[in-house]
Amino acid sequence: MVTNAASFGRSGVHDYILIRASAVVLACYAIFLLVFVVATKELDYQIWQSLFAAVPMKVFTIVSLIALLIHAWIGVWQVLTDYVKAHVLRGVLQFVFVVAAFSYLVAGIVIVWGV
Repeated sequence: MVTNAASFGRSGVHDYILIRASAVVLACYAIFLLVFVVATKELDYQIWQSLFAAVPMKVFTIVSLIALLIHAWIGVWQVLTDYVKAHVLRGVLQFVFVVAAFSYLVAGIVIVWGV
């Protein structure tokens, strides 16, 4: 079996499962935030800050950011593999997108945990 270093998973089935699982996590996070915003009568800075000060919300946010990284990594790899045939250009584009995704993860960790 040939493995691709650019792929996040070990195989196509593994990538399929990872992208579906990450989509579920991202959907749950988005639905939770939507319900919170709709259910809160008056949304101000103090309420928003207290929501994100809770450890479960911090963990949920970091898990969602990791899911976003996995989802983006696999999605970008699939799209670039299908539509960009020049190997060098595809490698550069993939590198740029993966660095951006990791930057978002690091920025999210710094923002959420105040590191």
